[in-house]
Amino acid sequence: MLRRRTRRAEAADPLDAAQEDRVRAVLSLGGVPHGDLQDGVQQVRLRLLERAARGDEAPRDVSAWAAVVASNLAMDWHRTRRRQERLGERLASLRQEQPAQDGAESRVLSLAVAQGLDELPDTQRQVVVLRFYADLPVRAIAEELGIPEGTVKSRLHTAVRMLRARLREGEVV
Repeated sequence: MLRRRTRRAEAADPLDAAQEDRVRAVLSLGGVPHGDLQDGVQQVRLRLLERAARGDEAPRDVSAWAAVVASNLAMDWHRTRRRQERLGERLASLRQEQPAQDGAESRVLSLAVAQGLDELPDTQRQVVVLRFYADLPVRAIAEELGIPEGTVKSRLHTAVRMLRARLREGEVV
């Protein structure tokens, strides 16, 4: 019984070994680190399965389609890395601009912010995290979530106001 399921799962795999090798090569040439290659292959496989699940027509040349998707994933990987580097630089510059905080004071503030985020509704927490932690612009957040920019701005405004009130209430700031 177990063997039958394994065979079916293998038969349903949308990428054969040669296509998987090609995807891995495209990702590698695109600068994706060796440790992330298998995740990239799985992302390509997932996108192909999602395409089939939506009922979209299968690509004429799965190998070429998979290579293009892998190339896009490599670009996304670089964009994410650059965004994280910029966020790190911004955080470092903020640390330099502000007077050195006592370690305990900094931990209290971090804990209060984390608790405040936990208390926000999911939709507000999501936009706060995407805006301030992932450093995405409002337009990108709106596109990713499929909501108007005004809704993103409104949720951000409300969430920040609630966080400020929470921090004042706890006498953290």
